[in-house]
Amino acid sequence: MKKEIFEQVKKFLPLLGIIVLLIIILNLDVGKIINAFLIINPIFIVLALSLTIPRVLIRNYGWRLIQKEQKIKISYFQSLKCFLIGYFYASWTPGFIGQLMRVPYMKEKTGEPYGKLFVNTFIEVTVRQVAIYSMIVGGLLIILDQFSELEITRILLIIIAILISFQAFIIIYFIKKERGKKFFHLFVKYLIPKKLKDPSSKFADTFYKDFPRINRLIIPLFLGLISWVIIFSQEYIIVYALGANIPYLSFLLLYPVANIAGYIPVTFAGLGFRELTSIIIFSTLFGVGEEVVLVFTLVGFIITDVVTGFVGFLVSLTEARKTDLTDFKKMLKNN
Repeated sequence: MKKEIFEQVKKFLPLLGIIVLLIIILNLDVGKIINAFLIINPIFIVLALSLTIPRVLIRNYGWRLIQKEQKIKISYFQSLKCFLIGYFYASWTPGFIGQLMRVPYMKEKTGEPYGKLFVNTFIEVTVRQVAIYSMIVGGLLIILDQFSELEITRILLIIIAILISFQAFIIIYFIKKERGKKFFHLFVKYLIPKKLKDPSSKFADTFYKDFPRINRLIIPLFLGLISWVIIFSQEYIIVYALGANIPYLSFLLLYPVANIAGYIPVTFAGLGFRELTSIIIFSTLFGVGEEVVLVFTLVGFIITDVVTGFVGFLVSLTEARKTDLTDFKKMLKNN
């Protein structure tokens, strides 16, 4: 009975963010929301969209540096296609986990083992997350300075501290090859069903194949930071178009705090929680209308994620193979 209830809950968890978003809209002035959408000059939208090209190219270059360090032979263009396809899946999956769909496409292009390719994607995403954490620290200092006595401030601090601490622990623990291999061996031995033990062992055995040197991740980290600055600049253009009185530097440091809420894996691409956190931060700190905050977060999401994801969808249609979500299940069977 408990198992059936859990399975049902899992089906509806991704809708939680949508429900939060609907509650936000219903509690705001719908007329003001519509008016805010209408006052955005299309020129600003075009300007924001134009930054997508350098953002994507820079991020893919950073990923290519990690690929080269792991001796993964793939062209820049092929890597870009894999990245965009992964972006498409990430743009509508909880916690952006769809980025892992790069792996089966990379497998076809390179012939490298799944475990190695999985780690390659994980490292790229993790390096980029470390980059945004540096921005979040600055944002939290602003929030603490202004509203340290508010309960919501403490809640934000706790959530972000947990996220950063968890990821830091993962990095520190698994960066040591011997320790990581021992963990995966025990995991497969005691937690994986018998019929999957052999393929799972093969999958895990390739995790540390050509593992990158830490000092070679400094440039990808810097490029990740640049890509974040570009993506938040795209969204700030919409903020400017709406006439919201938010200083650019403050936005660069504060919006990442709201953005990280989108990584909670119970909502499609962060919808709902990102908007709620943004409303709390910008309406409280700068007195921006809640309807305006909602609009610039939604329009910004469309420009930075939905449009890029749609390009990835078009790219996926040009691929000769029929790769879909079932490839995740095949990873453990055909390594």
